[in-house]
Amino acid sequence: MDPRDTAVLLPPASDDRVTDGFFDCAEESAHYAFGVQLLLTQYASLVPWEREGVAELGSGDARAIAHVVRAVPALRVHGTDISGSSVARARETIEGVGVADRYTVEHGDFFAWADSAGGERVSTVIANPPYLPAPDGELLMPELWGGWYGNDLALRLLKAGFDHLLVALPSYSDPAGTLAVAAEQGFRVANFLAMGLEFGVYSREPKVREHISRLTAEGRGWAGEDEYVVAVALLTRSPELRRDRAVELLRALQLPV
Repeated sequence: MDPRDTAVLLPPASDDRVTDGFFDCAEESAHYAFGVQLLLTQYASLVPWEREGVAELGSGDARAIAHVVRAVPALRVHGTDISGSSVARARETIEGVGVADRYTVEHGDFFAWADSAGGERVSTVIANPPYLPAPDGELLMPELWGGWYGNDLALRLLKAGFDHLLVALPSYSDPAGTLAVAAEQGFRVANFLAMGLEFGVYSREPKVREHISRLTAEGRGWAGEDEYVVAVALLTRSPELRRDRAVELLRALQLPV
């Protein structure tokens, strides 16, 4: 492998912001990309991504995962994004990185695609879904709203019939509730990669910050004065998994267990 082909070689880190109408947080993107690359390759014996490929919920501009596909020659990704402008941007990114033969993105609703008879069925999904918790979606950037607890899309994924999920779980979006539903659906935590992040422009929006404070006071998550933790976790229903690391994941997210 060319040492330059690593998931963490993304554009220089910057504060989260909107660039040309797109959300940009290079630090979080690099963490997500590296977590996906590490967990897929480490657990290739449990997750059949080499044979089936993987599906992706919400490709965005595709910068992070395009670099993962480039770094992992056996990886094939079929992405779906509900935003037409994001799909156009993603396709430009994929062409630029040179992985269009193994990474495709289509415009549409991921769950409709997953339920369609014509959709190619795979058992593995990767996702860094919108996870800002707030009372409603009238935010500085509505596309980042994840529902009241911030985990609406994560819960939908858990119930969508897939067997392996590689998903980003933030500490302030009711991770214990998410993992409880995961256990009910037969998932266990194979492993994870956690990283501390500072609040950005959208987390600091007063409406969002006050809601996060309310949720954490209720025991629905954790956040510091201006920080939180995001873990990229592999949840699987594989019967071959020998150890469930759900407790360790909650500890890494600063939740009591």
